Amino acid sequence: MTLSLRTRLLVGVVALTVLGLAVADIATYKSLESFLLDRVNQQLHDGVPQVRNALTQPVGGDGHFGAGPPASLPPGTYAALALPDGTILIEQVPGFGSGTITSRPTLPKPLPNAGLDKPTLLTLSGSGGVSQYRVLVQAEDSAGGNFLVIGVPLTEVQSTLRQLLGIEASITAGVLLAMALMTIALIRVGLRPLDRMGQTADTIAGGDLTRRVEPATSQTEIGRLGLALNKMLTQIEIAFNERLRSEQQLRQFLADASHELRTPLTSIRGYAEMLRRGAQDSPEDSALARRRIEEESKRMTVLVEDLLLLARLDQGRPLQRDPVDLQAVVLDAFSDARAVAPERPITMSAPDPVNVTGDDLRLRQVVGNLVRNALVHTPANSPVEISLTTRDDQAVLTVVDHGPGLSGAMLKRAFEPFYRADPSRSRDRGGSGLGLSIAEAVVAEHGGEINVSQTPGGGATFEVRMPAAAVAPQTLPAAAACG
Repeated sequence: MTLSLRTRLLVGVVALTVLGLAVADIATYKSLESFLLDRVNQQLHDGVPQVRNALTQPVGGDGHFGAGPPASLPPGTYAALALPDGTILIEQVPGFGSGTITSRPTLPKPLPNAGLDKPTLLTLSGSGGVSQYRVLVQAEDSAGGNFLVIGVPLTEVQSTLRQLLGIEASITAGVLLAMALMTIALIRVGLRPLDRMGQTADTIAGGDLTRRVEPATSQTEIGRLGLALNKMLTQIEIAFNERLRSEQQLRQFLADASHELRTPLTSIRGYAEMLRRGAQDSPEDSALARRRIEEESKRMTVLVEDLLLLARLDQGRPLQRDPVDLQAVVLDAFSDARAVAPERPITMSAPDPVNVTGDDLRLRQVVGNLVRNALVHTPANSPVEISLTTRDDQAVLTVVDHGPGLSGAMLKRAFEPFYRADPSRSRDRGGSGLGLSIAEAVVAEHGGEINVSQTPGGGATFEVRMPAAAVAPQTLPAAAACG
């Protein structure tokens, strides 16, 4: 059976209280019992001489003690002389003035062997309304003759102990009741913050992830629990928001990818329809249709390959890990740009070999995308500057253009798939919008980062940072500066 925390705390506290009170009550009872018995024992020892004289030399013809018992013994004391086998020779109840004995202890037969200097003390049952006697048995001579027997009724001792038990029972019951009520109140007050946490958790479970539990402080155990829960809730909220953002990005990505693929597919279907309707009768229309179908197929193939590359990088598939000379990669990209735009002022600064460990093909794709991005998105006479250097054990590649640049919102979205700063720009001229996304993914896979900022005076500056290789591979010679 599963018990609630309140019940377990209450049961635990009450059980400990019962155990503590029981130990205290037993200790008190035993202490008082021992004290009272010790006092009776002392009375027995002190009354031995007087009882011996009274039994051996009785006052009066009837053999009684006379007016009263010895001063050290209480009323109702039993005294006797007996043989070793338990036979009573003389017995008296001092102080009653008659020979009628209404109660006596039940003596063992034979009597215990007690020496002159060491009497035996016994607790024996009694008769005639006295339940127990405290009895002293002492030999009267060393020859094993008569024994002196003195018995004091324990009625007063038992009455005192019974009163003690009643008092202890009353106190124990009162303490337990008070402890239980106090414990219930303290538990209720102490667990009230947990109740509030539970109510807040219900609200959070209903969808309000901005709520936080209270108390949240390091001063109490529940407060520390609140701190831990709030940290967890913050992480959950961040993860949930990230999930929503990822889902929105995925939906946007799918919509953009579908839009990008729909354009070449529509063109291919249109030109295929043209061929089916009779373009073969017109050699010019037939050649145009075949050429456009081939061009759109190539364009769609490039788009699908780019999407596949992004998917592989997102899945964490490893790239090649070989020594790569970035100086040679930048030089090739510079040469390609000069060939594509011979009239444009393009400069390169790569004075020293810069080596990294990675995938040569993908790094060439990064540099090519950045340079092509600068050529396509800026006016034909706008300068483009390419530089490569090392800084703090990192390879630093910078591509600077002086075109229209990017605004603050554009800078944040520059690396999103299919994002175009100018939505009206032709796809044939502007590409699919995956170039910067691929560059960012490839650089991240190489343990680096890529950033974009505004160029002073107008334009955009792309900076790539990657860990430089510790060991340089064999590099191709390159010019320190080209223009």
